[in-house]
Amino acid sequence: MDREYDVLIAGGGHGGTQVATALRQYGFDGSIAIVNAEDAYPYQRPPLSKAYLEGTVDVGQISIRPASYWADHGIDLVRGRRIDAVDPAQRFVTTDDGAAVKYRTVVWATGSTPRVLDCAGWDLSGIHVVRSLSDVDRLRADLASASAVAIVGGGYIGLETAAVLRKLGKQVTVVEAFSRVLARVSADPISDFYQAQHREHGVELRVDSKVISFEGAGDHVQAVRLTGGEAIPADAAIVGVGVVPSAGPLVAAGARYDNGVLVDGQCRTSLPDIYAVGDCTASPNVYADGAVLRLESVQNAIDQGSTVARRLSGKPEADPAVPSFWSDQYDLRLRTIGVSYGYHDAVVRGDPTSRSFSVVYLKSGRVIAVDSVNAAKDFARGRALVRSAARIDVSAIADTSRPLDDLVIHAPELDGREVSVDAGG
Repeated sequence: MDREYDVLIAGGGHGGTQVATALRQYGFDGSIAIVNAEDAYPYQRPPLSKAYLEGTVDVGQISIRPASYWADHGIDLVRGRRIDAVDPAQRFVTTDDGAAVKYRTVVWATGSTPRVLDCAGWDLSGIHVVRSLSDVDRLRADLASASAVAIVGGGYIGLETAAVLRKLGKQVTVVEAFSRVLARVSADPISDFYQAQHREHGVELRVDSKVISFEGAGDHVQAVRLTGGEAIPADAAIVGVGVVPSAGPLVAAGARYDNGVLVDGQCRTSLPDIYAVGDCTASPNVYADGAVLRLESVQNAIDQGSTVARRLSGKPEADPAVPSFWSDQYDLRLRTIGVSYGYHDAVVRGDPTSRSFSVVYLKSGRVIAVDSVNAAKDFARGRALVRSAARIDVSAIADTSRPLDDLVIHAPELDGREVSVDAGG
């Protein structure tokens, strides 16, 4: 790898591969390399906690591109290597095998790593995270002989894996430290609905509960002990309590950092000719009144990857993308458009017992986000309302006979309004 690249991309996930593929689509003819710490070809991560865990798709079906794509498009894909150091002054990186690689531009797209629990028994076998292909392969091997599984964390990963494991006939208990599941990402009506759905499917829920230790027989986990003293039987355990940005080498090189590498609206870091995209970044969001947020979503990584590719290939800037998220659990699809950060009101639209409804989030009377459960039209129409900062007739939100966009009272345009973070020193 002792060579020079016009664009050197650290990370082969959704953000990094989007930069490379979009550059070629935009006609960029410079040299491109992706240094990917995983030995696998780039793959889609969302199926890991769903169809891939369930065993209904294989690796080939979740590949981002066919294996031949990278060489066919002049993209050097270096698998099983990691960038350990960045020298912005001399414009080179050092990989974990000691190779020095020069660059004109670096795009940091290394994502994040799962948080660990600082408690006794964490080193027992049978305790898993769901982040990579190899993580889920190990989990699937353990599940072959497991009957009871404890899941620590009631966020998207925890609930998605709970739904799959119930389909596989496992006894499942979800332990959540907050008073409700999905507490970080949704309002009470969404949490209440999903708690009821999981209980109907046989999932045991322990909210307001924290893990104090993992207990084992020999070196393998056997139970999860909670603060109240209860021991949850577990032949296997899954921990999904958030992630930590993977940004060590950039921070060591001097990049500004605050719960993520700080980037501006064009994904530029404080280091010259170094960009960052995806879960490892924090940036000001026009749809959250300029608050600096770290968005953990595939869509954000792809949107940021496209932003960088447009800039490096000389294409005009696009309007800021409206953040979106999704989660599949059982036969339910939860889709979110916008960011509910700092909302004042959360209004239910439709009847949750119908298993098709939405929650509209408002701040100072304008729509900032919509959660839709099996309500695709509300999701689609909500995008335009969030983008235009629309004010709607709140008293009519619950009337599903009227489309959301029919409720608009006033829709001031964002007029390309930008907010910026001082990524410079």
